[in-house]
Amino acid sequence: MGSVATTLKTIATAGALGAGGAAVWGIGIERYLFTVREHDLAVLPPGSASITVLHLSDAHMAPWQRRKQRWIAELAEDVQPDLVINTGDNLGHERGLDGIRVAFAPLRSVPGFFVHGSNDEYAPSGRNPIRYFTGPSRHAKSAPKLDTDAMDDFFSADLGWADLDNAAATVRLDGIRIDGFGVNDAHRDWDDLGALPAALEALGARDEATLAVGVTHAPYRRVLDSFVDLGADVIFGGHTHGGQVRVPFSSRALVANCDIPLDQARGLSSWGPDAVPLNVSAGLGHSIYAPVRFGCRPEASVLTLRARTR
Repeated sequence: MGSVATTLKTIATAGALGAGGAAVWGIGIERYLFTVREHDLAVLPPGSASITVLHLSDAHMAPWQRRKQRWIAELAEDVQPDLVINTGDNLGHERGLDGIRVAFAPLRSVPGFFVHGSNDEYAPSGRNPIRYFTGPSRHAKSAPKLDTDAMDDFFSADLGWADLDNAAATVRLDGIRIDGFGVNDAHRDWDDLGALPAALEALGARDEATLAVGVTHAPYRRVLDSFVDLGADVIFGGHTHGGQVRVPFSSRALVANCDIPLDQARGLSSWGPDAVPLNVSAGLGHSIYAPVRFGCRPEASVLTLRARTR
């Protein structure tokens, strides 16, 4: 009996130490291990010059997160993007815009598209993390309203990015016309997919030198399916945090907080019968009420868009 009790005590102690070590790693170390995830896509018309896209998502910025602000700011020089795509949830605090201004200012004059996540409009609230295993999270009954208008003004007027919340817009890069279209946060049912056909029609007919880009915060199936039907050549999403806590080295998230397949909750995959490239960013941050990353480093994505061979 004594040896059994000793064995059980040893197992319990090892389990407690393991859990404690994982918590120290996830809270104190990994959430600061910012990384760049790189992909190459052959989606441009033959003969086109390559385009470097910087995909940013889910900064959930708080004003004291200076390490994250510095790392994002340095991307402008390190990556030298031709186009920025921001898939929302930039703010994580009522004064989060202070940090976003510092982080994104070096990207001024780089063309970009952006959409909203719910944390661009309402401050975060504490959640029971266990509930994420039962399905997409419910919305807080009340939360402080954020200064979304000031954020949008910074993105549009100062940085020069186009707002794609249930809208469409065009930028031109080296002879390539890029038609971006997107929706507001589908997780909050703010998406208006019915508005997109008219918005795209207003941009004019596409030709062979047009790249169509779909942009969403939450990559719900209905949104991805609609983007494919609207002719997207590549789709960008965020929201999932890549699961935020994953089994190390697993290709499948534990949760996604939407209905996307769990093996597509982070990174580059494809969607629909035509295998449209889909990049879902694991994001740069986390809620201030869940300051942890485990097996899922915070990230920015860099996609090099290259010419098709035919």
